[in-house]
Amino acid sequence: MARLRWGVLGAAKIARDWVAPAIHLSDRGELTAVASLTQGKAEDLAAPYGARVLHDYEALLDDPGIDAVYIPLPNTEHVAWTARCLEAGKHVLCEKPLAMTVAEAAEMTR
Repeated sequence: MARLRWGVLGAAKIARDWVAPAIHLSDRGELTAVASLTQGKAEDLAAPYGARVLHDYEALLDDPGIDAVYIPLPNTEHVAWTARCLEAGKHVLCEKPLAMTVAEAAEMTR
């Protein structure tokens, strides 16, 4: 059975402490790449899992080796980056809240 290749946008504490370990422990997922504006944090998150560190978020979205993206970015960034991931053909797991308003959330479902 094929494994789901995950990328992470950012290196937030929730990604380091909870989501990356859960992906690693799953039978169907692997942490493949991390992109962060803070290179050191990206390296710290990626290293235990043998994941690649990418230089920016766009590089992660352009990577054909990434099937799904986890978004632990600040709440105000969720809508924009979720939309960009979907446009890039990636599956998305976004931290809550998905959007800051009902209107933003409704726009994402179009």
